[in-house]
Amino acid sequence: MDMHVYEVFQQQKEGGALVHSGNIQAPDDRLAIHYARELYGRRGESVRLWVIPRDHVLELTDPDLLKPPFDRSYRSVEGYRLRDKLASVRAAREGS
Repeated sequence: MDMHVYEVFQQQKEGGALVHSGNIQAPDDRLAIHYARELYGRRGESVRLWVIPRDHVLELTDPDLLKPPFDRSYRSVEGYRLRDKLASVRAAREGS
């Protein structure tokens, strides 16, 4: 039986980011979805899973293409992550 590698991305809450959770091996797409659900969704920890054949993932490694022509570090999204963390801390305090 020919096995294929699938990459699994998981969304834990609606509107949250999809995060790479790991990979699985399966002979076909149908079983890959079943395995991903069993490993990453059976306890209700996911609202969405992406199961992608590894050979369909496009990889960009060319340093000339990855290096931006201008400094745009001011456009970093790091502030949004901090905002979400602060909101969860505030919500936890209000619940106490």
